Amino acid sequence: ATVLRPAQQEEVHRGVLRLLSRRQREEFCTHVFRTFDKDNSGKIDFKEFLLAINITSGGKPQEKLEWAFQMYDIDGNGTIERNEMVEIIKAIYSMLGADESNVDITPEARTEEIFDKMDLNKDGVLCRDEFMKGCLADKQLYSMLLADEPAE
Repeated sequence: ATVLRPAQQEEVHRGVLRLLSRRQREEFCTHVFRTFDKDNSGKIDFKEFLLAINITSGGKPQEKLEWAFQMYDIDGNGTIERNEMVEIIKAIYSMLGADESNVDITPEARTEEIFDKMDLNKDGVLCRDEFMKGCLADKQLYSMLLADEPAE
């Protein structure tokens, strides 16, 4: 496997960002920013920044799942509703340059699949426990929802 030096990695990141439209970057980044702005100050302070770096670059699976749950729980009420899951999946698709014409499954259908697997009590929302257990039990869901490979 080829290993990129830090300067090469940085160039790849810049290239990817250039390929994404401003709207695509802003849409997804809004959700990421909201998740890390723990005190809702509209700013990410140094402590929040360090936490973000730690979680996204090498955090434990449970930490990454906690972060992901907070990102998907847009209104912060402690559960993920279908409309929230659809919104985040649409933002991810958009950021990746995908739309309904070039994906194998729509965000709405993907959301239904996820809820079918994870919503154990069938109440129409995902609580933190259902989300965590569902992702830890299904490597494919973990990878898709976190854009990450699960730890063995």
